[in-house]
Amino acid sequence: MDRIDVTSPYDSRLLGSVAVTCAADIADAVQNARAAQSEVAHSTPAQRRGLLDALASAVGAEAESMAQLISAEVGKTIGEARNEVRRAQNTLRLAGDAATFLGGEVLHCGIVAGGANRQAVVTYVPAGVVGAITPFNYPLNLLCHKLGPAIAAGNAVVAKPSPKAPLTANRLAELAERSGFPRHLFQVVHGGAAEAMMLARAPIDLLSFTGGPVAGLALKNAAGLVRCLMELGGNDPLFVMPDADLDAAVRTAIAQRYEIAGQSCAAVKKLYLHADIHDSALERLAESAKALRYGDPLDPAVQMGPVIDLEAASLVDMRIRAAIADGARLLVGGTRHATTLAPTVLADVTPTSDLFARETFGPVISVRRFEDPAQAIAEVNSGPYGLQAGVFSNDHSIIKQFARDLRVGGVMINEGPDFRAEHVPFGGIKSSGLGREGVRIALREMSETKVVID
Repeated sequence: MDRIDVTSPYDSRLLGSVAVTCAADIADAVQNARAAQSEVAHSTPAQRRGLLDALASAVGAEAESMAQLISAEVGKTIGEARNEVRRAQNTLRLAGDAATFLGGEVLHCGIVAGGANRQAVVTYVPAGVVGAITPFNYPLNLLCHKLGPAIAAGNAVVAKPSPKAPLTANRLAELAERSGFPRHLFQVVHGGAAEAMMLARAPIDLLSFTGGPVAGLALKNAAGLVRCLMELGGNDPLFVMPDADLDAAVRTAIAQRYEIAGQSCAAVKKLYLHADIHDSALERLAESAKALRYGDPLDPAVQMGPVIDLEAASLVDMRIRAAIADGARLLVGGTRHATTLAPTVLADVTPTSDLFARETFGPVISVRRFEDPAQAIAEVNSGPYGLQAGVFSNDHSIIKQFARDLRVGGVMINEGPDFRAEHVPFGGIKSSGLGREGVRIALREMSETKVVID
């Protein structure tokens, strides 16, 4: 049986291994999930909330060991890992709470001939078996964003985590069993792209995937008529206007780009600075980036760890070099040691360079000067992604313009694009995905609408 060795992105030490799940075992997992789901399909919202609350408490009891595992497995700082564990507990509890509000509505049918004495009762019933495929960057909370709403809606879950970070998912499954989850209601299978395709082709009822658009399209095609919820990343901009609080804008850009070494789907990847404040903001940005401590993610004093592996580091490094060759100015960073890249700031980046035009998972801020908001908005809208955007301004007319004209799933005002609250709809348009996450809307997404007319 093939196995996946899991090593630290920072120092390559072996953390553990998992067995690759064969096709027959994936099929068995889905079949067992269907049997388990049939046992809970008519459970009450209170019972399902009880399961999720118990799991949240179990995660809380193991919070530090979970954070240590996430930090070692993914390379995020221990502070970032502790925050992820905190958020995951919140996600599970909010999902349980939302289960109690998965109500329907009653519609009178008198609008049609013969319907005077009839009414339609609209309810939401479980979809069935949810296949959940998750990435490496938030191995706990993104899994909880799929697991929590799925269980709250009365479904079963078969999850396949990233082969780059599978240990956290295994630990969550162990805690779920300890918390009283019925057997097979939540299962974890392992592998890479081939196993993801096996799960998509299995007789599941809904596929929830977080990853890239190429993989997302392949999985969607493989799943056929199964409903797909997909968060496929973004190339998210932050716009800073002349009236903005520059210190706040710079702090936000630094925090949201260098978190997890820039490996967040909604991170500030493109920073648009208005010409009137461009030089001043750029100077503050460079100083702040230069002051960041990076290195061993388990060191509490370190503010940024490595990227996930050597392949990812080499790609980011290559894009930095290409952007400089295209005329970009390197202000800070630009160096690499193995998987650890220095926090980097590039100015005057051309919009056609891969660093700017494509989603780059790495600690690089690409800066563009602009004068006309409409032109900057058009430049962003011309790209293939549309996840989230941030705008720093206190001018109501400017805020309305950005909110109205940006073709994205969310616009954050005086905040960066990476802001997210667990209960708020999150997702994008175009190549950024299909459907929405966020526990309240995800419960509806993971349910089927049923109508009874009497």
